[in-house]
Amino acid sequence: MRIGVVVNPIAGMGGRVGLKGTDGKVEEARARGADPRAPNRARRMFETLRGANEAVELLVWGGEMGESEAREVGLSPTVLGEPAAAETTAADTRRAVEAFVDADVDLVLFVGGDGTAADVAETLDGTGVPMLGAPAGVKVYSSVFAVSPEDAATVATTFDRTERREVMDIDEDDYREGEVHPELRGVAHVPVADALQSSKQLGGGTVDALAAGVADDVREASGKTFVLGPGSTVGAVKAELGFEGSPIGVDVWRDGDVVALDASESEILDCLGPEEENVIVVSPIGGQGFVFGRGNPQLSPDVIRRCEVEIIASRAKLDGIGELHVDTDDPELDEELRGWTRVRVGRFERRMMKVV
Repeated sequence: MRIGVVVNPIAGMGGRVGLKGTDGKVEEARARGADPRAPNRARRMFETLRGANEAVELLVWGGEMGESEAREVGLSPTVLGEPAAAETTAADTRRAVEAFVDADVDLVLFVGGDGTAADVAETLDGTGVPMLGAPAGVKVYSSVFAVSPEDAATVATTFDRTERREVMDIDEDDYREGEVHPELRGVAHVPVADALQSSKQLGGGTVDALAAGVADDVREASGKTFVLGPGSTVGAVKAELGFEGSPIGVDVWRDGDVVALDASESEILDCLGPEEENVIVVSPIGGQGFVFGRGNPQLSPDVIRRCEVEIIASRAKLDGIGELHVDTDDPELDEELRGWTRVRVGRFERRMMKVV
């Protein structure tokens, strides 16, 4: 089996520093101290691939677009080409995919976000070659991604059939302004597996009673710091508290006041008190079930470890999910978060859901 692997090394850089993505914001992300996210996730994927059947042949693109990460974990892939310059672009991704197709690969495996997925899908259009993503972007709306980098490696080396799935993307400038309008960018052949995420659904039913109940508890919790995640469900809580929160950002509330609006990871950490006095309020993504790791990278492992976590969701949203997921960039923390948990679904009611 021949697998072509391409990594977008800048994917997801803008997330933890509050930029909601990296399109057109690479230099600003670096100025804010952002660390590349994709290379580490690529290494995790390659670690799993290293234990795969010896019959798997890996073809990669040069430098940080695959070669470096593969060699760092002890693999010896075949390098088909190099990026045109030190700063990689979408054109490099397309050139890599074209080379993989010419080399008759059985699958194109990529590490990136929705923008990378769109580039790969458009290049593969009409070839019949399947694709699969290891998620590394801030916003991951497409259904061509595995749940985690390790899952991507496992699916890539074990699948026996494919199906057509949607590639979605949004305009990041609109996204930063709170406008979320996913657009279909393509339809791709993707391996059939349980460990793939669904397309993100918008909407999800009334949350008025839920938001009112959560807001009442927040007001009564004197001295506690509440880290309020993105999305319309938590947005309803913010509205009940009497302020216009950032719809796709993270806001921090304490003792009747907003202490940080649209906060980055470092700003959230600066706001936190002792561990027992911090609470993250977050809602899973409709259709996918991700609590952490999609659209909220500001809620980093360092932030999560210093907080209690309260998950809230409408009954309708949970009915469409089935199970919850986490993908924090920290496998040990992911394992700690897995298992049965209570999700608040109303003013008082809760439902048991499993994080897998």
